[in-house]
Formats: sequence, C-alpha cells, structure tokens
Amino acid sequence: MEIVDVLIVGAGASGAAAAWRLSDTGLRILCLEQGGHMDPAGYPSTGRNWEALRQGRFNVSPNVRKLDSDYPINDADSPIAIANFNAVGGSTILYSAHFPRFHPSDFKVRTLDGIADDWPIDYRTLEPYFALNDRMMGVAGLGGDPAYPPIDNLMPPVPMGLLGETMGKGFNALGWHWWPSYSAIATRNYQGRAACINLGPCNTGCAQGAKASVDVTYWPVALRNGVQLKTHCRVREITVDANGRASGAIYYDADGNECFQPARLVILACSGVGTPRLLLNSRSAQFPDGLANRSGMVGRNLMLHPLGYVEGTFEQPLDGNLGPQGCCIQSQEFYETDTARGFVRGYTLQILRGAGPIETALSGIARREIPWGEGHHAAFDQRFGHTIGMGVIVEDLPEAHNTVTLDPELKDAHGIPAAKISYKLSENSRKMLAHGLEKGKEAMAAAGAVRSAAFGPVRNTGWHLMGTTRMGTDPATSVVNGSGQSHDVPNLFVVDSSVFVTSGGVNPVSTMQAVALYIADRIKAQRHTLLEAP
Repeated sequence: MEIVDVLIVGAGASGAAAAWRLSDTGLRILCLEQGGHMDPAGYPSTGRNWEALRQGRFNVSPNVRKLDSDYPINDADSPIAIANFNAVGGSTILYSAHFPRFHPSDFKVRTLDGIADDWPIDYRTLEPYFALNDRMMGVAGLGGDPAYPPIDNLMPPVPMGLLGETMGKGFNALGWHWWPSYSAIATRNYQGRAACINLGPCNTGCAQGAKASVDVTYWPVALRNGVQLKTHCRVREITVDANGRASGAIYYDADGNECFQPARLVILACSGVGTPRLLLNSRSAQFPDGLANRSGMVGRNLMLHPLGYVEGTFEQPLDGNLGPQGCCIQSQEFYETDTARGFVRGYTLQILRGAGPIETALSGIARREIPWGEGHHAAFDQRFGHTIGMGVIVEDLPEAHNTVTLDPELKDAHGIPAAKISYKLSENSRKMLAHGLEKGKEAMAAAGAVRSAAFGPVRNTGWHLMGTTRMGTDPATSVVNGSGQSHDVPNLFVVDSSVFVTSGGVNPVSTMQAVALYIADRIKAQRHTLLEAP
C-alpha cells in the first residue's frame, strides 16, 4: 500500500477532532476504524421498541452486543463493567452528550491537594481548544456559572422541564450550587443540524441529528478536506522500523484479509482500554513489553469514575421521561476539596431524566415496589413519570494497580488478545461515593420526594476510560509528554483520554476533545521534523 503521512487509529471523539484539525496541512491523512458508518434511520429512537433494542445490539457493553465491530473485554475483576461503542463516531453514538469541562483545579491536584500528579498542561492552555470544540460540536448551556471561568457562545440550554425545576428548588432550599447542564445538543438549528425535539432516547443514537456525535460534526468537514476514512479495519499492532520509529499498522479488512498500512506518523485514538490493548499487543525486539512501554506504565492508572445513583419518587407527575436523558441540571457543590468531608477532591451531582416504561416496570419489580398481577398497573402509574434520577460522578485517583492488560485466553474474532480489566475502588473513592449518595438523598428530600433509593457503584457505567497512557514530563512515570508524543517513539502520538493524568469529577469528552485538538496543533507545528526519517 502507498505510504500515508498520518495514520489515525480510531474514528471516535478524539480521532475525529485530530483528523479535522490536521486536515488543512496538505498531509495525506488516513483513519482506520474497526466499526462502520451508522444509519440514523436505524436508531432505536425511530421506533417504539427502543428500550428492547438497548438490551441487544445497542447495549452499552460489547460483551452483550457481540457485534462484528466489537472486541470482548474481561471485566470480571472490576465492580464497573466497561461500556463503549465501535463505529464512525465511536462512543459518541450512544453517549448522553452531557458536556461539562474539567475545572482549572483538575489539572493541579498535586499543587492544590498533595495527591496524584499535576498535568503538564493546564486549563488556560486548553481554553481556546475548549471554545473551538464547543463551536464544532455545538454546545447548549448558560454563561455565568460560578463554578467555571467564563464560558461564552453557547446555544440556549436544554429545557429543564418540571423535573429540573423541582430539583432546582430542592438545591435552592439547601443553598447548594446548581446550573443548567452543558450539553452537546443543538437547541436550535446549528450548522445544518436540526434542533432537539425531545425524542428522549439519546443514549441509543440521535435520529434527529441534534446530538453532537462526531459522525455528524467533525467527520463531514474532515472528509471534505481530504481525510480518508476506511471502515471495518481492525488494527492488530503498530509496527516499528529498525530505528524504533512507528512505521505503520497491521490490520484485518472487512473480508478478514491481513493488510499493512505504512505511515510516517501514527496517532492512536482507541480509548483508555483500546489504546493500551493495542500498544501491549505491539511487541517487537525493540519493545518486548509492548510499544512505548519502556516505563512499564502502559495500561496502568486506569480511572473509571465510580458512579452512584440516587432516585427519588414524587407524588406529582413530572413528565420525567421526556427530554435528553443525561442533560438537565447539575450541582457542583461538592466538587472541590474540603478535608472536613474525610476525602480529597470531589464529585458532580448530575440530574437525569426518569426511566422509560420498560425500565420503570423492571426496576420497580426488582425492588418489589411494583407487584405482579393485581395492583401492577396502579403501582406502575405511581412511578412512571414520577421519578427523578441523579448520577453521582465520583473522581477516582490514579492508582498503578488499576490496569488494562492482555487476557491470556480470551481473544477477539481475529485472534487478537482481549483486554483484561483489574480495578478496585480506593478508600478515598468509597468515602466520596458514600458522601455523594447521602447528599443525593438529602437533595431529593429537599425537592419533595416521598421516597428515595441510593446505591453504587453502578456496574454497567464504565464509559469514562482514562489514564492508561498518561501524560508527564518524566519518561519513567509516564507514557507520553505534554504534547501527547510517546517518550519512546518520536512519531507516535496518543490523543484519547488514556493520556489523562487525573479524572476530574465530570464527564470527560469535552476535555478529551480539547486535548486532542491541542495535540494536533503540536503535531502541526512540528510536522516537518516529525515526518522526516532519521
């Protein structure tokens, strides 16, 4: 095959952003994606059986979906199961589009709190890239949030509805911070995308196109600019030449043929699980423990955001099942460190819409709140549209024993070793989670809930995959430098959330894409040197 200047592996949130940002350089850029293009007309939200489809081929777990585009993940040694999606658009196809940024403090936790490490970059460095990403994705929200530096040029926020108003009154009664969610959802016609019409099942794909999945935001522009995208290409390993430089990728095409794509520079954007899996499987004489792994840090420091869930049931109907599932309002009252609480760092309380009818029935039966037979419909009516959900997004700290490794037995359809997850909650995370669940119940009571339930960590919530090829200035304790460049392989870069040094207490996609754009600019500035063979 003809050599390309830049090879990107992964067409999700970060790979798409990097591809677009590099597309004005005149370089020949190719992206390999193991999934395919999605057809919005086939999303579950176009039919009444959307909740049933979410249990099958649109399930968040690759171990349940078992699509040709998936690879198995052994997450038995973790209380949190890995969630992802493989396609053009990656996990943005199924995400909620809840789109807060990391806080300035998240980049300086060693300086502020004496734990973990500071990032080699900071909020101010990323600020223009946050703004650029907001324009490309289209973000709805409200300026003036005291939890953040100024955030401008937002579309009107997603309507709170009666559910949001009810929780806002509860937060007000307690004197807690709350603010409309930052949402990557168009609330008016935006760059050719229609406005949100409150279909509701955002987490099974947005048929309206209002939700900013990167297949409808970054990729159309990148492709118009000349970036090439090949789908159904499963990359097995990144190869190196005699000088220890990345030379390309071996992959399997849609027909199962083994192919080699040579490249002058390689960018990995495969997620906090997929990227370390690929690096660890890319063994060679120069890198017997995996590519870019002379530090032994590839796959270590996995962070997953243990998620707590609080649900309140209210006497009055709230129409809580209507509107974007993960986007309403949020409270960051407990985001920054207060040592009086018994733990460091903090969490976000994310208000969620109520469940659909099937989930309402099944969860009510499981909790013995909805009986079978006589009384079933009356009990269902007391719950459906009467509940408010709350996610407690707990920051967990990097710990070397939380890992992604290669499973010695489990393999994918092409014989590539599966990822194996070993993850345990730290004592700090456990204390933070318990605190968040109690505060969540307190907020529900203040909002008028007649009863509430709280539990966590919730198992099938491992969307936020961070830390496994972390940034740093010391090659002995990090995998890439502050520009996303491998310490060991000068023409190898990582742009996904595996480079995160800490996890923050918010959903990571906005920050991940800002980091990807920043790294792409660093590549642009050095491209002539980086592309020259020694």
